[in-house]
Amino acid sequence: MTFRSLCNLLQDSVTPFVVSVHAKECADPVLVINLTLVCQATLTIRIIGLLQKCTQVFPQRTESLTNSDLPQSLPVVVIFKDFEAFNSQVLQDFILICSRYTQELPFIFIFGIATSPSAIQHRLPHSVSSLLCIEVFHSLSRTQHLASVFDKLILNSQFPFKLSSRVIQVLVGIFLYHDFSVQNFVKGLQFSMLEHFKSQPLSMLCCQKQEALLSAKTLSKKNVERIRHLPSFMRYVETQEPQEQVQLLTNDEHVKNMLTCFHVQKTHYFSNTIRELHVSCIEKNLWETEEYDSALQLLRILAKDELVAALRKCAEILKSTKILQNVLQQLEDFIGRLEALEGVSSEDSSGNGIISGKMEYQRTDLFQLQKTLLEKESRRTKRMNPYEVLRSQVIEFIDSLVREYLTPAELQPLNEVCYYSSSGVLRQRLNVTPRTSIQAALSHPFYYLQNESLKTDAGTISSAAPDLCIVYKLHLECGRLINLYDWLEAFLTVMSAAEDQDTNSEDARFIQAVSEMEFLGFIKSTKQKTDHVARLTWGGC
Repeated sequence: MTFRSLCNLLQDSVTPFVVSVHAKECADPVLVINLTLVCQATLTIRIIGLLQKCTQVFPQRTESLTNSDLPQSLPVVVIFKDFEAFNSQVLQDFILICSRYTQELPFIFIFGIATSPSAIQHRLPHSVSSLLCIEVFHSLSRTQHLASVFDKLILNSQFPFKLSSRVIQVLVGIFLYHDFSVQNFVKGLQFSMLEHFKSQPLSMLCCQKQEALLSAKTLSKKNVERIRHLPSFMRYVETQEPQEQVQLLTNDEHVKNMLTCFHVQKTHYFSNTIRELHVSCIEKNLWETEEYDSALQLLRILAKDELVAALRKCAEILKSTKILQNVLQQLEDFIGRLEALEGVSSEDSSGNGIISGKMEYQRTDLFQLQKTLLEKESRRTKRMNPYEVLRSQVIEFIDSLVREYLTPAELQPLNEVCYYSSSGVLRQRLNVTPRTSIQAALSHPFYYLQNESLKTDAGTISSAAPDLCIVYKLHLECGRLINLYDWLEAFLTVMSAAEDQDTNSEDARFIQAVSEMEFLGFIKSTKQKTDHVARLTWGGC
């Protein structure tokens, strides 16, 4: 996908002559001969008849484009997708031939290097690499792509569909420990969305605008009843006053009016959450974590200039989002009051006031020392300067904002409408185990083929089952080494129960089934006994 995007970008903005090649396509040295012919033919075409065609491709350059400067303005771009896999001799001949046409037919090579730029010096001798003017650039890493997906989809308030913390952990776990593929991560998002809209009847409401959400057509009486049966809404009703509970359970219009508050709260939550804290915020109370306590402890020792700078950053973020304007006004008020403080020294502003008096050094016991320190601490607390008082107010204000706007999303009313939380289903669909699926199909072919004749009791084998299923079930009864003759006799015994069977072909069918078992990785040949095979898997469905 990266190379495809690069080709499209080059063709749209640089030159229409872009080619992308793989090493497996260029292993034959005959390519060098063909390249020579192509270069000569391309050069002839460019000189005698390409001006009109190129002006059609780039109409904005028609006035400045002339026949004399055409070769320099439209180079030929060759992209080597897997540079390390190319034959060194083919690359050397390729570059040497192209160097002969640089005046009339300029070339640009793009090497896709998976290791380091030094691979060019390792693959090409100095006489060849000196012909190249090399510039190094890097594509975005997969983790950077994943961060972009988070910002544009998961942390975007305009994207109403959301994922629970467990679902995010499943998707990120598959990305980090299995395939490292951003494309598969996006596919996981797509599957989560389809599964959510399929399983949750109210899921379509999360795609409506706030005005449409409250309309009578969108929120029918049936949908209102569905809302009342949501576990999160029932928990919300239990926290209200008795009169409010009656209104929520009997008055449909009152329920519709309450949805406005839920919608605004959801928007504020995701507009003010950064990527690193997202999972923590939707999973549990952020203010109960050790990291949050450490952050508050850091705020309590900040000097005045540091605290003002931190509050200014918060104000800039709120100005850019254009929400929570009342919070912005309070922040600006705190900033103004902090800047108005005068006569606060750096030591006093950091909260580490100097205790006057001389310390008398004398021998004392641990109890006396602890008592002295507690007395000094109490005296220092009582003598808080104006900055310390104002700093405490700022910390209390920030703590109240966190508790109000960063409540866990999974505990908010109507979170089932917009949040997909079936992490088990997602893990089963995306993080599949092929061996388990194959064993289930071989053990219970009825569930896959939907053939009534394949239904059997536990511990029995149907002669109507496919040969591979019969051979697989028989091999489960064997130990580490399987005698092929005994296996064949057991297979013939099962097949003898079926009518109209061709006994002459049963041996060939058994051999075919055993070959398929070896191909699937259940058995392998062994040198211990020539007429035995070794069993490779243990345990089943």
